[in-house]
Amino acid sequence: MDENVQKSCWGVTVWTVLAVGGALALLVLFNDVDGAQQAIAVAK
Repeated sequence: MDENVQKSCWGVTVWTVLAVGGALALLVLFNDVDGAQQAIAVAK
């Protein structure tokens, strides 16, 4: 049972890191502070 919970926790962690990384990538690509802040707000 604990093993399943641990895998689930890592899955959430990976998705969070990818979402934040994607928002930062948009910031770099578009160099638009307002757009990046909106993207980060949506990710949260």
